[in-house]
Amino acid sequence: MEKLKMQTADMAERNVELLGQMFPNCLTETINADGKLVRAIDFDKLRQELACEVVEGADERYQFTWPDKRNAIRLANAPINKTLRPCREESVDFDNTENLYIEGDNLEVLKLLRENYLGKVKMIYIDPPYNTGSDTFVYDDDFSITEREFSVLANTRDEEGNLLYNLRANNEANGRFHTDWLNMIYPRIKIAKDVLSDEGVIFISIDDREVDSLKKVCGEIFGDDNFLGCVGRITKKANNQGDYWAPNFDYILTYAKNKATCPAFYGGFNDKSYNLVETDGPRKGERYQLVRLYMTSLDPMRGCTNQRYYIECPDGSFIIPPGNTFPSEQKDAAFVAPKDGHDKIWRWSYNSYLEKKDSIIIKQGKSSNVVGVNGEPTLWNAYTKTYLNDVKTKLTATPNSFIEDHINQIASKELNELNIPFSFAKPTTLISYLASVCQTAHNDIILDFFSGSATTAHAVMQLNANDGGNRKFIMVQLPEKTDEKSEAYKAGYKNICEIGKERIRRAGKKIKEEAGLQGQNLDTGFRVLKLDESNMADVYYTPADTPIQATLNFDALVDNIREGRTAEDLLFQVLPECNLPLSSKIEIREIHGKKVFVVEDGYLMACFDNDINDAVITAIAKEKPYYFVMCDRSIASDSVADNFDQIFNAYSKDTVRRIL
Repeated sequence: MEKLKMQTADMAERNVELLGQMFPNCLTETINADGKLVRAIDFDKLRQELACEVVEGADERYQFTWPDKRNAIRLANAPINKTLRPCREESVDFDNTENLYIEGDNLEVLKLLRENYLGKVKMIYIDPPYNTGSDTFVYDDDFSITEREFSVLANTRDEEGNLLYNLRANNEANGRFHTDWLNMIYPRIKIAKDVLSDEGVIFISIDDREVDSLKKVCGEIFGDDNFLGCVGRITKKANNQGDYWAPNFDYILTYAKNKATCPAFYGGFNDKSYNLVETDGPRKGERYQLVRLYMTSLDPMRGCTNQRYYIECPDGSFIIPPGNTFPSEQKDAAFVAPKDGHDKIWRWSYNSYLEKKDSIIIKQGKSSNVVGVNGEPTLWNAYTKTYLNDVKTKLTATPNSFIEDHINQIASKELNELNIPFSFAKPTTLISYLASVCQTAHNDIILDFFSGSATTAHAVMQLNANDGGNRKFIMVQLPEKTDEKSEAYKAGYKNICEIGKERIRRAGKKIKEEAGLQGQNLDTGFRVLKLDESNMADVYYTPADTPIQATLNFDALVDNIREGRTAEDLLFQVLPECNLPLSSKIEIREIHGKKVFVVEDGYLMACFDNDINDAVITAIAKEKPYYFVMCDRSIASDSVADNFDQIFNAYSKDTVRRIL
């Protein structure tokens, strides 16, 4: 059995592998700082392979840089030994939901998500901290440096503090101002690109302080060719603040993972009128609206000789558009050519009606714009179904690059209705609009790793309620403490995560109630996962560095699992290494007295109990899982260990077996 790594990938090492595949002659070996033999790239040979012109050293070139940028890149690539621990008591519908709410530093969470959400996210929306000039960042990635240290990095002073360049203090302050923020945002955007699908899009809200810097960062990470546009958004209708201009708009930078495969944007439309759901047939579950077969705007004298006919109603009566000329026979589909503009017509021709009459819906209302035989009044009318999905596929209008309808006042109203105290949130209507514009499909994943009050989660649930979709959300938020003077703190919310989770609970309940019967299957739940140190003790990663002391008993020595961790904790750290989403369906079975996790209908089976014997292993092997995972300590005896592979080879030789 192979041992699981139980840590995120080293992206620098993976990049070496990729370069080695392209240019195997450039692969070499060297001794690293720890004295170990490692693979490396021979850059002299790589230069020869890449181009006849190589820019290096002090040669001038177009570039965007700042102090400690190299560390920001390194930080994005470096592996971590962390895990996401499930928290059932704070979740809603844990066993059935496909939504995730993750607490923790989003840089480390993104690294964990990269393992099993690589290329799977359709849309990312983030509203990162705007750079207000504060020297303190909640997201501290070991880039906090003193003014003196910054001066050395920026080459303005030497290590003795002597001034190297006669720069104005304001320039130096501006350097710090941008640097700390850039070091925070760069590695997060870099990893976010990896989880986007080939059709994926990222939307980033930002103000004018950092829009230029952020555009350069995104251009470097995504490539300028994948820039889809910079959108302006009205944030408030009136504002008398500001010394020169009263700011009332911000920006939304938009980039594609791959512009060549990214669907065109469309302008969106009002889908609230599609309020009926198909109950039978091949289009079951799709939303539609009823459209009258007769429209007053149709001109009967434009060659429409076969569009005036009777339609039979359920009570045996007949209906026809208004006019003075009527068919000679009183029967279904009896038709007559209109004589002048007063003889109105149906939208469908006579032949179309005969071919598709089964899809016509005839019902009574309080009034009708058609008539009965020879013009007598009627309450009946004929309708056709217009499906939401059909309309979406035909839309071609490109949205404007200035958004006026989704101001922040809407967000305040939404939060007040839920009695959630939070300032500076974006409106759910904005997120819904962006999701519609980039054509998110019904099963797509939408990620927000600066989730704040969980506006994006609220928007996804509402969007699904509107169009019958099953989009999933992943929210990531640092449990930042609320100010003790704030209304949120006084209301009992000690950190932002508590606000976000409660908002999803209340919004989900409200959306389901408003949807009625149509909202019965709506997923308004979420799994809460919390970032923590790995479930594995240090000895798991560095056994050679762990001293063996005679005072330790054998059981303590061989147990490589961190104290206090549960079997479910272990399972959630295993999921990424088995290429399974954190929202996977999990069933718990008892097999010969042992607790066995069955994930995604048996794709993965895992057992972390002690004293696993031949009977347990045989029963699991007969289930033929793709993966089977267990603890090294779990084998009941040496004889069971000897029989392990023989049992699987007999019943399920293709099962991939892994141990912790």
